[in-house]
Amino acid sequence: MQRRTFLTSLAATMALPYPGHAAQSGVIKMRDLYNKDLSFSDLALTNQGEQITVSGFMAPPLKAESQFFVLTKMPMAICPFCEPGTTWPRDLLAIYARRIVDVVPFNVLINVTGTLELGDYVDPDLGFYSKVRIANATFARA
Repeated sequence: MQRRTFLTSLAATMALPYPGHAAQSGVIKMRDLYNKDLSFSDLALTNQGEQITVSGFMAPPLKAESQFFVLTKMPMAICPFCEPGTTWPRDLLAIYARRIVDVVPFNVLINVTGTLELGDYVDPDLGFYSKVRIANATFARA
């Protein structure tokens, strides 16, 4: 009888959501911001000007002591837009943080939360062009 009770309890426990599951459900994937033709998705248009959370990896920074970094879908050991001949990543976001960024190792997954901005923009200091940005951002390890 104890074995049956144990197995029933185990099955019930496994059906429960794991810790952190609810927090992850609100995370938007970079690819969901675009349609297949690279126009903005309905999700992006609906959330324009709203606070969203996106997960990814911090690309090596363009300059030290900056409030700017690029979030990529996959970890990248080298700056994808600094070295000639490197493949440009399909999924990236320009991130403008609230404070000077403490660099996170390139292979550590982070969650970035901030205001979604859409439309062409060229950073006046860095010359970095973006169509999608997260402004007033904070980030933490995922």
